[in-house]
Amino acid sequence: MTRPAAKQSRPAQALLAWYDRHRRVLPWRAPPGARADPYLVWLSEIMLQQTTVAAAGPYFGRFVARFPDVHALAGAPLDDVLHAWAGLGYYARARNLHKCARSIVAEHDGKFPDDEEALLELPGIGAYTAAAIAAIAFDKPAMPVDGNVERVVARLYAIEMPLPAAKAEIKERARMLMPKTRTGDFAQAMMDLGATICTPTKPACVICPWRDGCAARAQGIAEDLPRRLAKAERPIRYGVAFWAMRRDGRIALRRRAEHGLLGGMIEVPSTDWRDAPWSEPEALDAAPFKADWRPLPGQVRHVFTHFELRLAVMMGRVKDDRRFLWSAIDELGDHALPSVMNKIVRHALAHIGRGSMAQKPDTLKLLPPRKRERQSKKSRLT
Repeated sequence: MTRPAAKQSRPAQALLAWYDRHRRVLPWRAPPGARADPYLVWLSEIMLQQTTVAAAGPYFGRFVARFPDVHALAGAPLDDVLHAWAGLGYYARARNLHKCARSIVAEHDGKFPDDEEALLELPGIGAYTAAAIAAIAFDKPAMPVDGNVERVVARLYAIEMPLPAAKAEIKERARMLMPKTRTGDFAQAMMDLGATICTPTKPACVICPWRDGCAARAQGIAEDLPRRLAKAERPIRYGVAFWAMRRDGRIALRRRAEHGLLGGMIEVPSTDWRDAPWSEPEALDAAPFKADWRPLPGQVRHVFTHFELRLAVMMGRVKDDRRFLWSAIDELGDHALPSVMNKIVRHALAHIGRGSMAQKPDTLKLLPPRKRERQSKKSRLT
């Protein structure tokens, strides 16, 4: 709700006036004058970590349709949550989302705390997310600083110190800009300014509401800021995945350990991921089954935030083993397979021949059941 501007500084007043005219319409935002739902604010902020607004939008809609409030999310099995999250990556976010929902229901009677300190005690909520929820959902004097806000503030004050060393100064400058009223709108206005006007390249300075007071624009260095230290080269890690097929054609899957990268997710069995490539004898020693393994041509590549993964894939026919999950190829889409595992599946299907282990590659088989049924009907009609 818009409040009197008398308690707002001139920069804040100018930015809020711009925001009232040009704010982005996003599925998790409350309409003007309405109180934001803390559940939607929280979910969107977690979803937007390491994900763009364009990519998160469709997932957000489907997720909320399936889990419309914190009680529904807390009461759902973790596998259902992971399945709804599949494709967004960084699956620790989904596990913490589920833990946090259960904590809010069990310890806070299903209501989100309205201050940063209490929010920080919840699983998966860090300083940025706590500030975003406090400001946007509860209009508290909190200033969330994301990449967009860092860029705006670094340019506004021409902060030459490179990131990440400049983070503390940028955060303090952003806090000083924050008005005493409409703090939630101001936080979102800063995000929108960085996303639509003060962009990483070719900022639209001529239509920026802060153009006259921007030190970087005055110095002609806006596009050069914020400065960043040169990134270290992304390391490469190596592993071997095992496409193990039972006599009935089912494929072996297993659940990863709860902790660590892709914790708790379903995977195609693989070796550890390490810094040195695996030789074939080493891979055979590490295989989860005794089989006549044969390597498939090529490899699967997948880029994580901090390293690139390269996986060789070996194929073999194996005996039943109750330690594993066994999935028909046309049911693989029913599992919450992370992106790297879907790449392994596609790689294996693309290289299977027409002999005793033949299964023709079929992307239809990787779709969830409902999409598979719709696509199948569509195929029959064409």
